[in-house]
Amino acid sequence: PACMLCRRADADLDICGYIHETNGVCAHAFCMLFANGLSRQGNIQEGIAGFLLEDVRHAIMQADQKRCFVCGERGAAITCTETGCERSFHLPCASEGECVTQYSRQHRAFCWEHRPQQAVQASPEQDTNCVICLDPVGDDKSYHTMVCPSCTHAWFHRG
Repeated sequence: PACMLCRRADADLDICGYIHETNGVCAHAFCMLFANGLSRQGNIQEGIAGFLLEDVRHAIMQADQKRCFVCGERGAAITCTETGCERSFHLPCASEGECVTQYSRQHRAFCWEHRPQQAVQASPEQDTNCVICLDPVGDDKSYHTMVCPSCTHAWFHRG
């Protein structure tokens, strides 16, 4: 079944998390964590993965009123955290739109314009490879590459 927040059945589990279904409401774990105004109210066994069912339904209705600035489809449950920014998007669209999602206690999300930037001024040297996948990272800083803030020599792909 498709997530009622991002409207995807085939979304990457690493990005959206497992899909949960309760009483006809179906949503990815991370889509619920990032959705505007939605917060976990109970323990993980209550409601739908700890979110009250009525709150998830309300978030779905609110998201249906917004269009994703990346794909243009309705159901954008996430709005940029920057005050005054109205850009909304689906969690699976975040990477394509060069948004930043912070999978930490606050679960914040930023559009391409307001996303945090690495403070490190380093640039990859020619023929630098990703320390994870060993593919080249290119020779320019970009949204798609990151550097270790401590040593400034270890580069990796954001994905």
